Amino acid sequence: MSKTIKIAVDAMGGDNSPKKIIDGIIHHHKGNANTFYQIFGDKEKIQDHINNDLPRSSFEIIHTKDIVKGTDSPLEGAKRGKSTSMWLAIQSVKEKKSDIVISAGNTGALLVISKLNLKMIENIDKPALSALWPNKINMSVVLDLGANIECSPKNLIDFSLMGSALFKSLYPDDTAKVALLNIGSEELKGNEIIKETYQQLNQKNNTGFKFKGYIEGNQLMNGDVNVIVADGFTGNVALKTAEGTANFITGELKKAMTGNIIGKISSLLNISNLKTFKKRLDPRLYNGAIFIGLDSPVIKSHGGTDYIGFSNSLSVCTRIVSGNLIEKIRNNISECIEIT
Repeated sequence: MSKTIKIAVDAMGGDNSPKKIIDGIIHHHKGNANTFYQIFGDKEKIQDHINNDLPRSSFEIIHTKDIVKGTDSPLEGAKRGKSTSMWLAIQSVKEKKSDIVISAGNTGALLVISKLNLKMIENIDKPALSALWPNKINMSVVLDLGANIECSPKNLIDFSLMGSALFKSLYPDDTAKVALLNIGSEELKGNEIIKETYQQLNQKNNTGFKFKGYIEGNQLMNGDVNVIVADGFTGNVALKTAEGTANFITGELKKAMTGNIIGKISSLLNISNLKTFKKRLDPRLYNGAIFIGLDSPVIKSHGGTDYIGFSNSLSVCTRIVSGNLIEKIRNNISECIEIT
């Protein structure tokens, strides 16, 4: 019998919460009966959305009316105290009452509160928000997606190590190929920080990964590299642009295929291919980023996703815990640092 996975859930973060959070939990539990959810937030509001599809034995509600607002600065969010749903959920992981924590709330506050409660992996200065993106060949690890707006060359080199370690943990038979997201592929392009990072990575003996130089935004999905490194500002803009483009394409395709009788007939004849195409571009199916660099797993769900997206981020949680991913990342980072 598989071990029960305990997930601490901040039920009050993100748009349309706690409804989408609870709906996401119900949807996730249908295929993950060995999961127990510690749900933090306003008990009365949470119970309004729980139905018989979620067994009473599979969850507990830890009541608090205090929340971190989406409009809070990171420090304002932390200063709201230790009784917010976000803080209590993170504290649950710190105290080993749960295996992993997830929130769709304020990204900056989640980072600050996590750093106040949890330890960093040795030799790493800052955690980075990392996620998987699809490419033409398989998947790419992309970081940072918004945790650190300003980064030093040391931070970007750390992100290269952490991203490579994550990729190797997920795909042990493949070689990690790192590139820095930049405005051009030429060596002299970019600001001083990214150029200094390029020089240092080029000079290092990166046995843990292959450094492939720069990558431009229009090459992210080509699959030539599988670890893409950026500061949090650049990475977040790239993420939101990719999501918006995917939504635009699927929306326009839907209009084209349902706008007239010929389009409707064509869509019926190609329904299987269209479903595959839509699924490939659906950002909800790639929802769930990890703050890599922390010694305990913290997952960030997109605040604007729906219950399907949140359910997928819960699936990320179960994969991380069942695969003992944090321990593998820690070991791979240690190996990379020893090599370099």
